[in-house]
Amino acid sequence: MEQVFAPWRIEWVERDGDEDAIEGCVFCELPERDDDREHLVVARSDHAFVMFNNYPYNPGHAMVIPREHTGDYRDLSEEVLLDHARLKQRTFDALETALSPDGFNAGLNLGHGAGGSIDDHLHTHVVPRWQGDTNFMPVISDTKVIVEALDETYDRVREAFAEQDGTDGSGDGAVRVE
Repeated sequence: MEQVFAPWRIEWVERDGDEDAIEGCVFCELPERDDDREHLVVARSDHAFVMFNNYPYNPGHAMVIPREHTGDYRDLSEEVLLDHARLKQRTFDALETALSPDGFNAGLNLGHGAGGSIDDHLHTHVVPRWQGDTNFMPVISDTKVIVEALDETYDRVREAFAEQDGTDGSGDGAVRVE
C-alpha cells in the first residue's frame, strides 16, 4: 500500500457535499463564487483567469482559462486569444518569481481523446518543472509527492502577481491583471 502524508486534505474529506456542489461547468461557476482563495483563483484579466489545479502535477500547477465556455480553440475571438496569451505570459512571470523553476510545461488538452478530464471548457496547463523533479517515487512506486500545500503556493504566486506592473493586488482575492 502507498501512503502519502497530506493532512490539509482533511478539509476536503470532511466537507459537506451539498455546499460545494457544482451544477454545471467548474470553470464557469467557481470564478463567479465569492472566495477566490478557496476556489484557487489567483489572477483575473478581462477575458481569462488563472486557477490552480486541484490535483497538481507539481507545486504551482496552474491553468489559464478563458471565461468563454468552449472546448474549441478556434471559437475564441482575437480579443480573447490575445488576453489569454498575455495572461499566460504573466503566469510564467509570477511562477518564476514565486517558485524559481528550471522550466515549464505548458499546453492544452483539446477534445476527449486528448486525455483531459474537462474537455468542454478549454484551459492551458502551466506546470513548473525543476531538474530532477522526477525521481524514484513515480518511477518505482507509481507515487507523486507534492512538496508544498496549495495554500502556501497560492500565497507565494498571488504575491508575485501583485508585484507585477499593471496589477491590482488590493484585498485578499485574485489579483486583477490589466
